[in-house]
Amino acid sequence: GSMMEHQGIERHHGVQIASASREGDGFALQFKDGGGAQACDQLLWALGRDPNVDGIGLEDVGVALDDVGFIAVDEWQDTSVAGIHAVGDVTAAPALTPVAIAASRRLMDRLFGDQPDEKLGYANIPSVVFSHPSMGTVGLTEEQARQQYGEDVRVYRSRFRPMRSALAGSEQRSLMKMVCAGPENRVVGLHLLGEAADEMLQGFAVAIRMGATKRDFDDTVAIHPTSSEEVVLLT
Repeated sequence: GSMMEHQGIERHHGVQIASASREGDGFALQFKDGGGAQACDQLLWALGRDPNVDGIGLEDVGVALDDVGFIAVDEWQDTSVAGIHAVGDVTAAPALTPVAIAASRRLMDRLFGDQPDEKLGYANIPSVVFSHPSMGTVGLTEEQARQQYGEDVRVYRSRFRPMRSALAGSEQRSLMKMVCAGPENRVVGLHLLGEAADEMLQGFAVAIRMGATKRDFDDTVAIHPTSSEEVVLLT
């Protein structure tokens, strides 16, 4: 939040928009419950996606939907009707293009590639918000880890100013948070905010999926000077 404020971005917490109307070249927003008003140049309505399942005959063949309206599938992408499968945004899976592609490939391998055990594991799917600065996450949050592992959870954090920011005289900082759990101190979550978070997350996602521990990260020699070295230097 402080980084956004440093960039001149004004934030409004806990408000709901009652109305939005055109005003000149921009928009006028009215907040609910006496929350005031706000003028803006552009308006982005980011409320997620509705499954595009209308008019394709699902009800005619008896394919079941979940409570939200997504096609209900099991871990094998099978629907309630034998021989009908579903992947991607019409299911409740993460609405990401690579997720749909990966699920489709594994389904094809299972159905047509003589690989009966192939399926997509939906744990540890990396996700990035291409904001400025970017944000990336893979695995469990601290809260999720504590729900799953109880008190056997350890969290490592870092807040630093990347060299590029320091040389440019910018106060923009990066944040990193690693969540580890279990007797082996296995890395179960990694969350990044800052410059190049989108680029550095992919490789670490591979390590987490392979079951890397905090010791594995600690034993990895850092690449200096980079932002990613902070991940293997977390204490």
